[in-house]
Amino acid sequence: QVQLVESGGGSVQAGDSLRVSCAASGRTSSSVAMGWFRQAPGKEREFVAAITSTGHSTYYIWSVKGRFTISRDNAKNTVYLQMNSLKREDTAVYYCAATESEYYQNPTNYNYWGQGTQVTVSS
Repeated sequence: QVQLVESGGGSVQAGDSLRVSCAASGRTSSSVAMGWFRQAPGKEREFVAAITSTGHSTYYIWSVKGRFTISRDNAKNTVYLQMNSLKREDTAVYYCAATESEYYQNPTNYNYWGQGTQVTVSS
């Protein structure tokens, strides 16, 4: 079992930055790949970013490339999503998730999920 707890969400203005964190605990939490997803009201859950267990490789949806950065600190069992130049369309509940699969963009491949943290961007 891997337990995930997100934090760091909030309300910001367009153009601002925000960092959300995901604290992981449980068996072999540092040996799984981690992903961030988001879900806006009335929309399906969407892949945002993923990072391999070692942190050597990262993946992003095209709409956040150059603005968001995923990272992990395995010593702290924590994964981060640094979000810069935020836009209104980034407003969503952000979830972190853990997977042993290499198909990072598909949410059905993730076995463990956090409860989510709200990010609201206003203009």
